[in-house]
Amino acid sequence: MEMFLMVLVLSVVGVLVSGVLFAAAMREPGRADAPAFGALAAREEERFFMLRPAVRPAPPVRVAADALVLQIERHVRLEHAAAEAFLLFPTFEALHMRTLSPLVR
Repeated sequence: MEMFLMVLVLSVVGVLVSGVLFAAAMREPGRADAPAFGALAAREEERFFMLRPAVRPAPPVRVAADALVLQIERHVRLEHAAAEAFLLFPTFEALHMRTLSPLVR
C-alpha cells in the first residue's frame, strides 16, 4: 500500500511540475517591449524566417460576364491544342511547356 501511495504522489507531483513548466514556456512575452526590428517590422510581415513585404489584395475588378466567358473559352482551346501537340510528339519538354493562356500563372 505504501508503494502505491508513493507512486501516486510522485506521479501527481510530476504532472504538476510539467504543467507549470509548460505554462511558463507558452507564456507570451510582454506587449510593451519594442519590436526586434523597429520600424522595419511595422512595415513588413515576417514569414518563414524571412522578411517580405505584406501582400495587399488588389481591389476587385468588375469584368463583364461575356468577356470572362470568352477568356475561358480561349484558355480551353489553347489547353486542348497543347494536349494535341503533346500527343503528336510526347516529350518531357512538351509536357512541362507553358501555354500562351493569360489565365495560367
